[in-house]
Parts: sequence; structure tokens; C-alpha cells
Amino acid sequence: MRRDEHDIITNAVVYVVDDDPSVCRALSRLIRSVNLDVEAFASATAFLDYTAQDRPACLVLDVRLPGPSGLDLQSALIRARRDVPIIFITGHGDVPTTVRAMKGGAVDFLQKPFNDQDLLDCIQLAIARNRQQRADRAEHAELERRRATLTRREHEVLALVVTGRLNKEMAGELGIAEKTFKVHRGRVMKKMRAGSVADLVRMTEKLGQRPMTH
Repeated sequence: MRRDEHDIITNAVVYVVDDDPSVCRALSRLIRSVNLDVEAFASATAFLDYTAQDRPACLVLDVRLPGPSGLDLQSALIRARRDVPIIFITGHGDVPTTVRAMKGGAVDFLQKPFNDQDLLDCIQLAIARNRQQRADRAEHAELERRRATLTRREHEVLALVVTGRLNKEMAGELGIAEKTFKVHRGRVMKKMRAGSVADLVRMTEKLGQRPMTH
């Protein structure tokens, strides 16, 4: 395993959901062989009842299970907003099932018997995706925290600054002196920890705030 691959999977866990004990054992051995932690479950219900660990993860999920199916579990996770990338495995694949799984955001759909390396490659991709999702959520939460420290006037100034217009023009729109506007802008930059207007623009885009247009 290359160093960059090792960095991606460090501290990650792989969840396996399959009702066949021999499959769970074989997959667990394979996954542990590349120094990944693994937790195995015999049903969708058992996995849903489990309190997931707060770490990068992915789910290797059989389509056909006793009780709720793998696709049912995928839908339940989406409803619960539990963001865990899924790799489906099945010995009974068909086009409609595959399409539904992929539309639900599955990383891949592997037909049994599959190549061990193909599964490991999918797991690496899924964990990398989950790590990025977690990083994006953490960044968004931090930006929201910073934005919440702004006063009402600073919110107005922020919305204008990211349009890239002249200070004099923006100050006039708010009915304040240009010098006063610059003071507010400085406070916004400091509270948002932005080094430039370009930084502020990127931050507001990540927060889903569109620049005001005139």
C-alpha cells in the first residue's frame, strides 16, 4: 500500500453487513489485512441499532438480507442523514437494483464473486470520500460559527463587500460614511478570519450565501 493510500485510511473503520457468517468472516479478514478496523453485522436492523463511531468510514453492504434489504438500509441512512458511503455486494444483481443503488449515492456495485483488490480499491475511494465529507462539514460549521459573531450591520457589510463594488458606493447604499464602512469591513474580515475579499467570497459561497446583485 502506498503512503498516500495509508494516510487516507488511517483511523478509518469499515462496516460489513451480510447475513452469511462465512462472507462476514472472509471480508473481515481481507479488510484487516490492509490494517483497517472492521465491524460486521448480520442484518440491516443490527446496523441501524449500532451507534456509529465518530471516524471516517464506509459500508460494505449485501443487497439481499433477512428483514430490511440493503436498499432499504440505504434509504433509511439517507433519511437519518447518516453520511456513510456504501459499496453494494450481491450474488443476484439486476439492472433496476443497480440503478437504484447508484442513484442513492452508492460508491459501487460489485457482483459476487468479485476480485479482492477491486473491493479494497472501492473501500479506499469510499473512505477518502467520507473523509472529505467530514472535513467539508467541519469547515462549514466553523464558518457558520464565525458568521454568527457578526452584528446586524456587519452582516449587511459582508453581503455588500463580496459584490466587489467600490467602498464609497457600498457606504452610500447603507447611508454611512466611507470611513465608517471601512471600519465595519475590517471587523468583518477579522471575525471571519479572511485575508482578502477573495477569501470572503469563497467563504460566503461555501455558506451558500449569494452576492447581492444590483
